[in-house]
Amino acid sequence: MNTPERQPLETELGRMGMSAVPQTVSVSLALDAALVDAPGHEEAPFEPVEGKGRRQLNISAGATIAVSIAVLMLAMTLGTNLTQSAKENGAFSGEWWETPLELRHTMDLPMDTMRAQLPVNGTYEALPYEEHFIEVDLPASEQDAGFPGDALMHVALWLPDVPEGEKIPVIMTIHPYYDFGGEGVAGDDSSPNTVPDGGVGKWVYDTFVPHGYALAQASTFGTGQSTHCQDVKGLGEQTGIQAVVDWLGEQEWSNGNVGLMGKSYAGTTNWEAAQQPSEHLKTIVPISGSIGVQEMFYRNGSSESRAMLYDALYEGATTDGTTDDMRMCSDDLIGPLNPFSTWAGAEFGGAEWNDYWDERRHLPDVLENYQGSVYLVWGLQDWNVDPYHAFPTYQLLRDAGINARAISGQWAHNYPDQPDRHSELSSGYGQEAYPNMSRMDWAVELFAWFNYYLKDIGEEPEPMVQIQTNDGKWHVEETWPPEDMTWWPVTLDNADGSGGTVNANNQRSFQLAPLEEAIHISGMPTLHLSVDTLACQGGQIFATMYGDGLRLGHATMDVRYRDGGLEAKTALPFQSYLMLMEFNPMDVMLTEGTQIEIVLSESGEDYLPSPCSPVGLNVNFDESSTLSLPLIDRPVDDERWFLAPPWWEQQPIPE
Repeated sequence: MNTPERQPLETELGRMGMSAVPQTVSVSLALDAALVDAPGHEEAPFEPVEGKGRRQLNISAGATIAVSIAVLMLAMTLGTNLTQSAKENGAFSGEWWETPLELRHTMDLPMDTMRAQLPVNGTYEALPYEEHFIEVDLPASEQDAGFPGDALMHVALWLPDVPEGEKIPVIMTIHPYYDFGGEGVAGDDSSPNTVPDGGVGKWVYDTFVPHGYALAQASTFGTGQSTHCQDVKGLGEQTGIQAVVDWLGEQEWSNGNVGLMGKSYAGTTNWEAAQQPSEHLKTIVPISGSIGVQEMFYRNGSSESRAMLYDALYEGATTDGTTDDMRMCSDDLIGPLNPFSTWAGAEFGGAEWNDYWDERRHLPDVLENYQGSVYLVWGLQDWNVDPYHAFPTYQLLRDAGINARAISGQWAHNYPDQPDRHSELSSGYGQEAYPNMSRMDWAVELFAWFNYYLKDIGEEPEPMVQIQTNDGKWHVEETWPPEDMTWWPVTLDNADGSGGTVNANNQRSFQLAPLEEAIHISGMPTLHLSVDTLACQGGQIFATMYGDGLRLGHATMDVRYRDGGLEAKTALPFQSYLMLMEFNPMDVMLTEGTQIEIVLSESGEDYLPSPCSPVGLNVNFDESSTLSLPLIDRPVDDERWFLAPPWWEQQPIPE
């Protein structure tokens, strides 16, 4: 292994090792998993938490403040050269929202809130909300049957009270979770879209509307007060979303610029809007929003448990017994059948007997048609929408000429600025990075982003990826995996372990020799695993990587998808195959002496067993199998390391 010596990050970064009370990771299945982003989780109406006793952040040293102010005053009088000198010495004289990433930890940010806030309050009051119904012209293939009527999208709109004649950009969130549940199959009704929701709506209402942005909340077709049938993430839904963006950009009060933002399903709608985009769509901020439905539920052919009921449960949870719910689209029948045919017979065309998956594959259309920008937000410990949706998507966007940024911390299916949620993570699933994962400068980050793309203020943001190691340190890269990444391959004849059968009743494992030096894994490790099929036409491997017993990451693959991706091949009994497995994105620091172990099981966490699980596969730990680790070198003084604003220094850490 020819890698330079690596050292742990020291000085101020040492304070990042604070730990939280261990919690148990809950794996949701069936209804709870399929509807995990329903209002009871993230999209519920906003409810402030009181009595936390939180205090405003103070700059750590009075002398630093004095010096900074002096430098700023001199810079104002002595010109650009002194301004540059001030920047180099840790001060910044530009607008507060332009504060460079490496200086954000010095900002005086509000730290007594549940979400990130701006250091400067806006001055505009929000006008009372308006409601609008937008008629949508649907293609012939998306017309409904049963009780047909006008296809209407329902939108609630909050405008800032700006001077007459001033034009306003719009930040919109759209999803099916308004008026969700109740008469359907999932709990009580959530609030309508006329109430700012607790995921994005209330945050935008409080943070951005006072600065001159409009907030729009819309219900997808077949949900809330939007009519038509609920075409879950399909062409009908895409067309409705795009129509709302068009309408918002064409209003006389609008400056013509619309941005979309949301998490999970409300993030997927961002990609849907960008497939055949309105000219008014300038930016999207998908937060754990899947790039495709098949991509969401099948990783290299391995099926998640919730895939089987996903479409049917969404239809059921939005059913209210009205004539709208008696309107049927063709995909209402096809959607619930596809998961079963894909799981049981993909190699025989079970995934291709209709265009259901293709119609819901969002990313290819975005790469071909979209001219706006993308800000990707993903948790590296997200088990709901796995982070492989973000990478290599980020670089694909860049290659397509789309300006993009990404931020990926060690949080789960959450926002970057939720310390109360981040504190719930268990060991091996993000806990080691807490509390430094909570980014209370995220509002500042997005303010500069929206200023440029929606108000044409400032300079175009530079592309970058902010990513966090498993032990809590932040580094910034131009792309990720980093371009200077090198591979360290280890054939399994050099590992300690014995091959054999992996099935529902047996697992296997192998260990590498203890590390001779510290390493930094940054990318998606691969496991090219030689297997033999047994008396069945298939089999599956779920691989979990550990470092001295600490879970680091996982990979999964059905042997029918042995080349990776979405195309199945026939797997005959008693044949040998090479499975090209790829782990989920990992950014992991391992110290000298750590022993890496890979445990192989037939299925794991929230994945279904394969149709051949009782029989399984035989794995070969020899020179035909290779584990490859992507390594980078970031010395302690590397300029790519940066500090996040230390909210925990002024706050009690949530327990």
